[in-house]
Amino acid sequence: MALITPNTVYASSEGGEEDLAIKEIIFHHLGDGYGWEVPFSHHHRIPLPIIVKDCNGEWHCFSSARVSHGETYEGFYIAGHDSEYSGKVVSKDASGKEYRPTDFSITKNVLALFISMIVVMASVLSVARWHRRNGAKAPRKGLGAIEALISFIYDGVIKSTLKEKAPRFAPYLMTAFFFIFVMNLLGLIVIFPGGANLTGNIAVTLVLAVLTFLMTNIFGTKHYWKDIFWPDVPLWLKFPIPIMPVIEIFGMFTKPAALTVRLFANMMGGHMIVIVLTMLIFIFAPMGAAVTGATTVVSVLFSIFMLLIDVLVSFIQAYVFTMLSTIFISLAQEEPHHGDEHK
Repeated sequence: MALITPNTVYASSEGGEEDLAIKEIIFHHLGDGYGWEVPFSHHHRIPLPIIVKDCNGEWHCFSSARVSHGETYEGFYIAGHDSEYSGKVVSKDASGKEYRPTDFSITKNVLALFISMIVVMASVLSVARWHRRNGAKAPRKGLGAIEALISFIYDGVIKSTLKEKAPRFAPYLMTAFFFIFVMNLLGLIVIFPGGANLTGNIAVTLVLAVLTFLMTNIFGTKHYWKDIFWPDVPLWLKFPIPIMPVIEIFGMFTKPAALTVRLFANMMGGHMIVIVLTMLIFIFAPMGAAVTGATTVVSVLFSIFMLLIDVLVSFIQAYVFTMLSTIFISLAQEEPHHGDEHK
């Protein structure tokens, strides 16, 4: 939010080009990029490595600083807003047609994923190291808070739902919770290493949901698959028209879809509200000092309030994702009752 500058966000009463600039700034701060923004400077970024493979099969590796201000380097440049590859590294082939090369660049979101992974590993391994040195003695301060969070999720969600099968799936579920929680919190920090809107990126939430989908179905029991393809319903609902099997199969895919959209929409919405509230200061700036002052006070207070709410939402969304994943996995672990087996 601190990166927004007044001369780029004034809204025009005629709804012209300035309205478009507002939309661009919102999605610019919510999207990915080849550099990491520097606080209080909209034009300077921490450069990141660009790694691309051109149409001739040759690899190129260079700093994003070489193309960050419209420059061209080794035939590559960042496409403008009028291109179908807007904001992406592109080049031109022999015929002069613009194309997007194979891109393995370390973008802001990619680097943020690695940072989140390091934070999660460092936090959890620190607790493990403490108990290896001090036995069953409870840690204090930060390590104590992490252990309390581990116990809350494992005992309150995973173990209470999966029972004796909890140790089998706890590593994945605990990793998913802490990974989402850390990504959410880092996304609320304006300066490096925060500011990347990872859980507001539907590609990230989709991958997490797909992992839950794979865990659910790969380790599903025979009874689970029997209930999908031949559920205990009247025969006319299964044959000759497989109404219920089709519904069950459709339900297999709606579960990860719900996980994807729930996490993405909540986190994206929270970030967007804070950015829009901040931009109101500059939108109302041409109306005079009195209006600008009042708008600034209201916008700042509501932005702080929304950020505090987002801290709570960060935990809730990680908790909900883990809880739903645990429920979906537990449903796939059901075994037939003795009466059903005999029948």
